[in-house]
Amino acid sequence: MTVLLGSDEVATALDRLHGWSGDVSGIERSVTAGTFLDGIRLVAEVAHVAEQADHHPDIDIRWRTVTFRLSTHSEGGVTAKDVALAGQINELVG
Repeated sequence: MTVLLGSDEVATALDRLHGWSGDVSGIERSVTAGTFLDGIRLVAEVAHVAEQADHHPDIDIRWRTVTFRLSTHSEGGVTAKDVALAGQINELVG
């Protein structure tokens, strides 16, 4: 079982995660890629990392804007898994 993070823990994590916002129910970041295909490539890279972690974000693609939403659905909110994957997504975004 994964432990839900409290509001203070989520706020502290968001302070360290550039571009991310949210609360205890979920966190998200939108990225504008240079081209549509760059956005699709980013999604593919995130999918690979997510598959390795067995933790999958909700992904919304709107032309060049890709939004990643993270929440541990089985736990009903944000956990350390979400924070870790957000950090990996930031590394991929660069």
